[in-house]
Amino acid sequence: MKRTVALALALALSAASTGLAPAQPAQAQDVTLRLHQMLPLQAAIPARALTPWIEKVERESAGRIKVEHYPSMQLGGAPPALFDQARDGVVDLIWTVLGYTPGRFPKSEAFELPFMVTTAEATSQAFHEYVLANAVDEFKDVHPIALHTHGPGLLHVKGQGVHALEDMAGLKIRAPSRVAAGMLSNFGAIPIGMPVPAVPEALSKGVIDGVAIPWEVTLPLKISELVDTHTDFSGDHGLYTSTFIFAMNKDSYDNLPADLKPVIDANSGPAVAALFGRAMDEVDVIGRSVAEKAGNSLITLDPAETARWQEAARKTTADWIADMNGQGIDGAALVADAQKRIEKYSGQ
Repeated sequence: MKRTVALALALALSAASTGLAPAQPAQAQDVTLRLHQMLPLQAAIPARALTPWIEKVERESAGRIKVEHYPSMQLGGAPPALFDQARDGVVDLIWTVLGYTPGRFPKSEAFELPFMVTTAEATSQAFHEYVLANAVDEFKDVHPIALHTHGPGLLHVKGQGVHALEDMAGLKIRAPSRVAAGMLSNFGAIPIGMPVPAVPEALSKGVIDGVAIPWEVTLPLKISELVDTHTDFSGDHGLYTSTFIFAMNKDSYDNLPADLKPVIDANSGPAVAALFGRAMDEVDVIGRSVAEKAGNSLITLDPAETARWQEAARKTTADWIADMNGQGIDGAALVADAQKRIEKYSGQ
């Protein structure tokens, strides 16, 4: 942060020599914030959520807040380090995946459980509200701006693909989080953990057979060029989702001039979570259309087969509840609260 002091100093010296009060007030303090995240600018969240947020904040602050956006980890480090970069003040703002640091945000994981997500917009609003009610202590080291999810995740697999639960046996599938890894394991697959930017090379080299991601993530990674099939599910609830945070360093927020804090406050909360979720939903449609144009096989499991997966996924939820209970957290209550809030925003 920086303060423009030249005019104030000149006026103060003038006042001291003449005994008169300054004719004009000192210029207002200006602020520069550095935003760091892992995806290229053309990806859904940078293009449709972060950039509009930056423009709105700069406009509503009359240009007194400037946000420098550093995509694709340009300031160094790996994606799992982003949260700590915000906590430690290495940067002022970050956007990252909570699942990149497994087990660090246990209560927030309720939204990552199988067959919870509806649309990204609805689920994101529910998630932000849920965290404020149940898990705000997990983010006490930063100043959260928005917490959100992506849209329904699905399976993108090379070869014949997945037409039934049995087809998962032995498949090496990139898992986005520890909860999803448990889910994939319960389906018979071999979960492989890695940040999403590493997926294309892993697919091309045969390190993995497929990936669990939403449609929108397939675009920057060109997944439709690397796999042959895409497997989705019947019903209103998708296979899984991942959780994200857009956060600010606490000191960067606390040290804002008093008249600029309301600008950040007005651009925080469930409405911003909805913006991020809506960006995901919009680009999901584009991602699916690209796969269709590529001639890939788009598989939607019928309700009976989907029900088999939902039954197999119950173990993942039960295991998570038991894990929470072991930490002194009422896991079943968190699952129920998450479901209630998702239903609220999904109109169910």
